Amino acid sequence: MPGTTKTMGVLTVGGLVMVTAYTVALGSSGWLWFGWVVLGLITLGMVVSHA
Repeated sequence: MPGTTKTMGVLTVGGLVMVTAYTVALGSSGWLWFGWVVLGLITLGMVVSHA
């Protein structure tokens, strides 16, 4: 896995942790989850394109 894709994977997982913590502490935010889904799809696209 190239360095850029690996970095995106780490950011995606870190983003999931942050959004989940925010949801637990302050309640759900649809925009945060939407942003995380978009980030996840971009990361998935990068992984598939390098496979």
